[in-house]
Amino acid sequence: MSRHIGVVGAGIAGLATAVGLQRRGHDVTVVEQRSDTSSGAGISIWPNALAALDHLGLGDAVRAAGGRISAGAARWHDGSWLRRPAAERMVKALGEPLVVVQRSVLRDILAEALAVGTVEYRLAATEVEMTGDGAALQLSDGSLRTFDAVVGADGTHSVVARHLNGPLRQRYVGYTAWRGIARYALDPDLAGETLGPGVEAGYVPMGPDLTYWFATERAPEGQRAPEEELAYLQAKFARWSDPIPSILAATAPADVLRDDLYDRKPARHWARGPIVLVGDAAHPMRPHLGQGGCQGLEDAAILAEFVERAPDAPTAFARFAAFRRPRVAPLVRESAQLGKAVNVRPDFLSAAVSRATGLIPESLLMRHLAKVAARSAFVLPTDSHR
Repeated sequence: MSRHIGVVGAGIAGLATAVGLQRRGHDVTVVEQRSDTSSGAGISIWPNALAALDHLGLGDAVRAAGGRISAGAARWHDGSWLRRPAAERMVKALGEPLVVVQRSVLRDILAEALAVGTVEYRLAATEVEMTGDGAALQLSDGSLRTFDAVVGADGTHSVVARHLNGPLRQRYVGYTAWRGIARYALDPDLAGETLGPGVEAGYVPMGPDLTYWFATERAPEGQRAPEEELAYLQAKFARWSDPIPSILAATAPADVLRDDLYDRKPARHWARGPIVLVGDAAHPMRPHLGQGGCQGLEDAAILAEFVERAPDAPTAFARFAAFRRPRVAPLVRESAQLGKAVNVRPDFLSAAVSRATGLIPESLLMRHLAKVAARSAFVLPTDSHR
């Protein structure tokens, strides 16, 4: 039965959810408060998320749009190797290389898969309420729209999540992050990260001529570089081994983003009646596993399956939440633990923890990585999940 479903938020999880629902014949409306949801940053699409995109019919389009990565190296800031897994072994463990694509490109692929007019920009949901036969959204233009069901994909500050859970407290985790894109042809064998005491930098090719990079550092909340962020980073990493100084030299100042990192616990309630949460609205996670957006894509594909199989939206949403929690909860915990390990104080302890990562046997690392991010880690519900 076709349903009229409202999706709040046109980020990765919201657009992908809309694609999954619309392709199953549902009438979908997406509302997004911003007029421009693009970002200059990149995103790693691991094989688990590529499998979800394949289920949505968009996997090949995403593969064609980005660079493929089969390495996962780690070095100390002096250039010495901490970890250098064999590329063929990593691909075998994951099922295929991961793909790195610009977020705005991924967003466009998802948005273009929707019917014209599905997404309405500059329109925020200010309140959510249940009705006798569905849910209603109070919108920023003063209108009240009713739906058979509502999906909250509106990020960590989610209005829909607050409706289901009450106040959701966020806290600054103690470190800040920079992201950027350089016009730099990175050797794919170097893709990975370089670590220092309380500092990390990562870099992956995003096609033949572009490199996506990030860096994190302990810093007071709200702090900004006295001049420009790129100049600060170039000075900080000037003595680190290549490719980091060269990547920064090939980055334009306007292509650098800086954001303090915040954390909050996953929402206690993901679903109630005809209302459900997906992506960061349900389970925000720190970036250290590269699974935030990937889990939003898994959410989208799996939610559409439950809606297809269930007799009504409340049943579908309850089953979705019960199915997804065991998959997502350990990833949220591990992402937080990795961030704490890299940024632990004092610096000598951070250095010891970071260097110890090189002692993990490759076979053990590959088995664990497969559980997190292999194609086989994406699992659709079966009839037993009814």
